Amino acid sequence: MEDSGIAMLLITHDKIRTFQRKLYRKAKLEPSYRFYALYDKICRYDILEHAYKRVRRNGGSPGIDGVDFQDIKEIIGIDKFLCELSSELKERRYQPQAVKRVMIPNGNGEKRPLGIPTIRDRVVQMATKIVIEPVFEADFMDHSYGFRPRRGAHDALKAISQSLLRGRTKVLDADLSKYFDTIPHSKLMRVVAERIADRNVLSLLQMWLKAPVISIEKDGKKRIIGGGKNNSLGTPQGGVISPLMSNLYLHLLDRIWVRNRLEERFGTTIIRYADDFVVLCSRGTQRAKAVVKRVLERLGLTLNEAKTHEVDACRESFKFLGFNIRMLKSKRTGKFYPHVEPSEKAIKKVKTHIKSLTGRKLTSVPIETLIKEINQVVRGWIGYFYFGNSTRVLSKIKYYVEQRLLKHLRKRHKIRSWSRTAARFTYVRLSTF
Repeated sequence: MEDSGIAMLLITHDKIRTFQRKLYRKAKLEPSYRFYALYDKICRYDILEHAYKRVRRNGGSPGIDGVDFQDIKEIIGIDKFLCELSSELKERRYQPQAVKRVMIPNGNGEKRPLGIPTIRDRVVQMATKIVIEPVFEADFMDHSYGFRPRRGAHDALKAISQSLLRGRTKVLDADLSKYFDTIPHSKLMRVVAERIADRNVLSLLQMWLKAPVISIEKDGKKRIIGGGKNNSLGTPQGGVISPLMSNLYLHLLDRIWVRNRLEERFGTTIIRYADDFVVLCSRGTQRAKAVVKRVLERLGLTLNEAKTHEVDACRESFKFLGFNIRMLKSKRTGKFYPHVEPSEKAIKKVKTHIKSLTGRKLTSVPIETLIKEINQVVRGWIGYFYFGNSTRVLSKIKYYVEQRLLKHLRKRHKIRSWSRTAARFTYVRLSTF
């Protein structure tokens, strides 16, 4: 198995894809069927191999054991690594290692916790996801967009725009209090068990939920700060299986919404992307909010009142998935339309990143390296935010990048005046870097 094969666009093996399709069709045709023979599929070498490729493509830092992908390739050997993992699973010897806790910036000056399982555990989690995801995918509702195959944030934003055009402009912009940290294990596992009867698969999921969470202090000492056998709440953000599990738990909200025909009764549309969701209403948000609160209370979850907003999209904007959304009147036609553009927070974040890459202290970095890093950041940002009515914002970001780069080049080459800098590094020349 070569790295070049990993780097290529991953296409699921026909055998695995056929297996997934059969699971999906069975689950779709029989909504109450419980699957009881799935664990042996997780142990298969071909599924573990495909799982490794997907984990490798996702990248990420090593877990608590310090083993990275280079170690697996050059020291352990990929084939040996996968064979041993398969044997551990088949012989029921597999035990997950602790999850490494790191703190990452969340964009508002604060930090949020991220759990990093070892690569070994990430591979088994991915193999499990490959096997069980089609079962739950058959049940998920059309208005759920997060962490699902062939669905994404832009699809959710299109659905919001369509709902606004239908006159559902009274918006409940909901926020959950510490969702990932408060999911009750017992209730979550009951939801999983509605579809999965295989005790070995359920045992795997339980072990990951109970895995200790360890923080590495500045002095190098390791300290257990969460998880463990007595832990009954939460699924660490960062695990491969966590998005599916968290999505599955809030599927209960989706299910109640559809079964009780709340869209028809209240004139509402709910759009959910993982734990972020909005409810768009035609006649006010009070009834929708009351239902949401009751359902969340039954699930053991809490609506964050301080961050939950009720908005009239014809008068003010609301934020969703990094975008500002509101209804505006077209100067050309005079009709209202959904205006979707990157939020102030998203703009500030990318500007801060660009500023950090073009600072005075980085004038010794090779210009090729610096330009490559800037391009990676800008392309990634534009790749996501090039949607809706983003043209004006993207032009401003382009101008900001050019000005920051000119300022950096002026310091790098010790040019005194802006006019000389602009004459030497024209926009045409900047584009050739």
